[in-house]
Amino acid sequence: MNLCRREFLKTGLAAGSLLTGAGALMTSCSGITRAKLTSVNASDEPIADLDKRHIAILNYASLAPSGHNSQPWIVKIVEKNKWIIGADPDRRLPAVDPNNRELMLSLGAFAENLFLAAGTFGLKAEMQIIAKTSFDQEIIEVTLKESKSESYPLKRITQRMTAKHGYLANEIKKEDMTALSGHLKGRLFYFPRGTEHAQCIEEGAVENFRIQANRGDALQELAKWLRLGNEDAKRHRDGLTTEGMEIRGFSGWFVRNFFKPEDFMKPRFRRQGIYLTEKLAQQGGGWFIVNSEGNTVADWIDTGRRFERLALMARERNIAIHPMTQHLEEKAGQKQIADNHDANIMPQFVLRVGYLSKYPDPVSLRRPVSWFVKSG
Repeated sequence: MNLCRREFLKTGLAAGSLLTGAGALMTSCSGITRAKLTSVNASDEPIADLDKRHIAILNYASLAPSGHNSQPWIVKIVEKNKWIIGADPDRRLPAVDPNNRELMLSLGAFAENLFLAAGTFGLKAEMQIIAKTSFDQEIIEVTLKESKSESYPLKRITQRMTAKHGYLANEIKKEDMTALSGHLKGRLFYFPRGTEHAQCIEEGAVENFRIQANRGDALQELAKWLRLGNEDAKRHRDGLTTEGMEIRGFSGWFVRNFFKPEDFMKPRFRRQGIYLTEKLAQQGGGWFIVNSEGNTVADWIDTGRRFERLALMARERNIAIHPMTQHLEEKAGQKQIADNHDANIMPQFVLRVGYLSKYPDPVSLRRPVSWFVKSG
């Protein structure tokens, strides 16, 4: 079997097919997706002190993005309409996010989904940042108050996803930029492909991915969140599945059945990852940079909320957004930004963007509400 696996690697990786998605060659043996786990939303699962309306709100909130799909949120129920959004210390990513900056951005996206969903259910979610540092476990206090129901298309939340492949080279249209940037209030910057700044971002994204791909602690952390087998994916309902990484068809079947997470740490996979990152970085209509006003917990939460509004609107305009965060995670990338920009430039997201001919359905898994809710 080891020989078979080596030969598969040799031919599959040389052809560039293993990590690019080979099509639905084995649809009957496809990986676990969100749609296949009908209980992933668990909207009818009883939870003490919460009614079905509250549980539905938390379901929508949990569809927020997070690094490695780690889903780092905990919600403590103090009272029926008073909650505390917290950070789960077991779901931190210290190798790539030592200051919990990205964790706070994820909690901001979670909070924004919660706010939007609550409004449609006739509840106004008032939020207050209670954390003093990014290492506190209790971050946001939420108070729900009865209010007039707001009209918001919740399908935006359920259909949001991160697509990585198939980006078109078209420049993002002015009207789309206007729609997407509204909630960011001057903090969203677009650099079309072919411009000098876009080329600089592309080169930095690849170089910092290369640095991270050769950093053992970062690779070990990645391996921790890989859910390659279907049973592992069902058990955890988080992390990076083959479907979520867009490893499909025969390649996906082979990885699910014959690979282990530690295989992704081997030199061949590192080289292939760098090669694919180079290819992806060259695709699309350019780059978005999302800045914040400062670097406090409140700034990160606020930026995460504003980013989520952008991400939720992108799909209906057929725009894909792919975070390429290594530029902000590696010291070399941080130094490059500091050396070439004023001190008041504080980027929190580096996003490759592009139109898609066809948007895929979301596949990343989510834990049921009961898994991240606890009583006060």
